[in-house]
Amino acid sequence: MNLDQLRGFVEVANLGHFTRAAENLHLAQPSLSRQISTLETELGTELFRRVRGNISLTDAGEVLLPRARRMLADAAAIHTEMAELAGLQRGRVRLGATPTLCISLVAEVMSAFHASYPGIELLLTEAGSHLLIEQLTAGAVDMALITTSEGMPVAGTALVRMSLLSEELVVVSSAAQPPVSDTSSISLERLAQLPLIAFHESYDLRAATDAAFRAAGLTPSPVVEGAEMDAVLRFVERGLGVAVVPAMVLLDRPTLRSVRLEDPRLSRTVILAHRSDVNPTRAGAAMRRVIVDTARELAVRDPATMSLVE
Repeated sequence: MNLDQLRGFVEVANLGHFTRAAENLHLAQPSLSRQISTLETELGTELFRRVRGNISLTDAGEVLLPRARRMLADAAAIHTEMAELAGLQRGRVRLGATPTLCISLVAEVMSAFHASYPGIELLLTEAGSHLLIEQLTAGAVDMALITTSEGMPVAGTALVRMSLLSEELVVVSSAAQPPVSDTSSISLERLAQLPLIAFHESYDLRAATDAAFRAAGLTPSPVVEGAEMDAVLRFVERGLGVAVVPAMVLLDRPTLRSVRLEDPRLSRTVILAHRSDVNPTRAGAAMRRVIVDTARELAVRDPATMSLVE
């Protein structure tokens, strides 16, 4: 068993097609087929079902796939680390982050990191916290910025988690319209009476907000439901309704105004996670330092709604 065989196996499993997988790997289709056949012979079991042109994983293939992905990720990390030790000013960092962090913390991190390390390739994966945990475990990303709300822990084993920031969830409205509250805060009961722009159900933020409404026995009436972060903010800017977002999203957005939510006050924790069984490359360690430093800077910019987790 070698890395080329595993790489071919993973590509076929991802695409469900030998010809397209061979094209992606720049191989002739018969060569890829021989690689898979040799791998199956060495393992003593079939990895794919081939029925009338349809390709699917056998039970053995399902078992091998996550392990093959981790082995390939580890091999890539070894190559990167050895290159760095050899003095090459190149490398790669694969960062995962939730959508709400991509338009706030991650944007600041990427700018600062690239300015300091222009030769390092940056690969960003945007997904929800639970999916990012799966990708971390599979070795698809080197580290991930995830979030969790009180009472809603993020599962995952063999991971190291570093809590960075605690930030409040605030209610945002259009700066071009009258404020939704005469004070600096608004109650959940009052919020339920306003036109609400609701996020897609895959958002951790949506789950936390829905849980708060249920606990209070409230039933809001969204005017738009199922939107992604960029769309939610644009809808609010146009005055279509209000939305519950992390305080960090409001940085450098003069077209929006916010009030703090109370009774209850909702918050979330931003966490940097990575696998415990993989040593970081030099580039990865540098990225972690930039993330921590940037989190500190953001907490200083808005101490009312953000604080460092000690």
